[in-house]
Amino acid sequence: MATSKSRQLDRKKFFGDPLLVVTICVLTVLLALFILYPLSMLLFESVYETKTVTTEAGETVTTARVTGEVFGRVLGMNRFRKAFSNTLVLGFLVGIGSTLLGLLFAYVDVYVDIRSRFVRGLFSVVSQLPVVSPPFVLSLSMILLFGRSGLITRTLLKIYDSNIYGLHGIAVVEILTFFPVCYMMLTGLLKNIDPSLEEASRDMGASRMKVFTSVTLPLLLPGLGNAFLVTFIESVADFANPMMIGGDFDTLATTIYLQVTGGSYDKAGASAMAVILLSLTLVLFLVQKYYLEAKTAQTLTGKASRARMLITDKSVRIPLVILCSAVSVFVLMMYISVFFGSLFKLWGRNYSLVLTHYQYLLKYDGLKAFRDSFVLSAIAAPITALLSMIISYLVVKKKFKMKGFIEFVSMLAMAVPGTVLGIGYIRGFSGGLFRTGILQGIYGTGLILIIVFVVRSLPVGTRSGISALRQIDKSIEESAYDMGAGSGRVFMTVTLPLIKDSFLSGLVTSFVRSITAISAVILLVTPQYLLITCKINEFAEKGKYGEACAYASVLIAMAYIAIVIMNLATHYLGASKSQRLAEREARKYARKKA
Repeated sequence: MATSKSRQLDRKKFFGDPLLVVTICVLTVLLALFILYPLSMLLFESVYETKTVTTEAGETVTTARVTGEVFGRVLGMNRFRKAFSNTLVLGFLVGIGSTLLGLLFAYVDVYVDIRSRFVRGLFSVVSQLPVVSPPFVLSLSMILLFGRSGLITRTLLKIYDSNIYGLHGIAVVEILTFFPVCYMMLTGLLKNIDPSLEEASRDMGASRMKVFTSVTLPLLLPGLGNAFLVTFIESVADFANPMMIGGDFDTLATTIYLQVTGGSYDKAGASAMAVILLSLTLVLFLVQKYYLEAKTAQTLTGKASRARMLITDKSVRIPLVILCSAVSVFVLMMYISVFFGSLFKLWGRNYSLVLTHYQYLLKYDGLKAFRDSFVLSAIAAPITALLSMIISYLVVKKKFKMKGFIEFVSMLAMAVPGTVLGIGYIRGFSGGLFRTGILQGIYGTGLILIIVFVVRSLPVGTRSGISALRQIDKSIEESAYDMGAGSGRVFMTVTLPLIKDSFLSGLVTSFVRSITAISAVILLVTPQYLLITCKINEFAEKGKYGEACAYASVLIAMAYIAIVIMNLATHYLGASKSQRLAEREARKYARKKA
């Protein structure tokens, strides 16, 4: 009886807040319209077939039926079967490689006493670079360094038949691109392991390797599985790297793109392929989110009880630091090669320094591409950040029937490969249910690009917001409600100021992800709007690596400037005045003591 009264009271309180009800309804409609609807249209287009037949009497008859013939045709294609097996092999290799490399960097960061600030700074830069740069920059640098005209292969080693295209080239590039994701995930897990568990084993005479294999690794296993699946999904969904450095090694993402843009122009076949790829990534996403994440949380609960004694043994410290430093220098060298590629007159032939490629960028469509990319990303970023915080607030702080739906659909875009989303938007908004009406003209405009940017970045901001909100005591907001404030006022005046660090982080992350995106927008962009990433891909396909490097260099600089601004804003706006004063006094005390 008490439960029934409590439910009635909650329901009355819920409907007594009209702003909250309207917000939930609007969010539900937007998520269904711009995430579920395009994906549903893919499935519909792949099983719904229309045929137009002219009878003997000259009449035109159109018939429609639901059929699985398209899937049968696609599964019968040797090219598709080969691409499917290639995708699985590549995903497995990248998942294993990225997880191991991420574990190495995380272990060194958390457990090893790194005395050099320069080395720590190097590791920090390398862990950030692949995150903020376009997804295919490392492919471009691989071609510059190890291709047929590569600086290392042709100029230094005199190898004239070097071939870095194919499985081995894509695997190396994707491992170096995605391992920072594993590094960030595993660093948090390693910090939460109680040092007393490992030190007890050491006190009983176990070697460091024995402690790692018998104590640390078993605690990390769910987290390692989680990291593996995340990078597996990233690899399966990746379009840019296989497109640039894949050669004749086709993956599902590139095959879908070529099925639409190639000579066959087979939209139904591309839709069926997209459904199969989406099914694969969706299953992996569900396993990763609802099983492995929960398993990781159960294994590692809370924080370490005290500070960890860092490893100072030279026999352990020096080899691990050297190994991480070698990887870091290699990655840094690849990024530096992109910058010099924009300055050399003709890579592989003439290494004299010129500004020709930047002049080309300024003379032709470069300024328009940068302006369009910047404006569209700058519009999408605050929308994404605000939507993410609103969704996070509803998921963590409110109870209502559509809560599970909103959380799941907002995170769903994380499992949707960019090319699949692009095909879905083509099928959904160039025809579909919106041949007429207010959304008829959305296809081919800047609005649809902004919507795609928002949808693609929404999961990252939502996860960040949920983590931040779960650390806020409920009593802070409840006191505001008790004083008569509504949900909107509480969110704007109490909740949002408390999570402004997370909001600013989501703002910049969304901007960086949008301005460096390619897989989802390459199928939607029109001559009316030029995007930097599409121009880089276009120049790289034509072999104009100087121009591609010039665009990429400016793009990386823009992304890093955005991150620097975010860090400054977080420092001066995120922390309170008293916190900043305390930090300043602590620094003064440290200097005096030194």
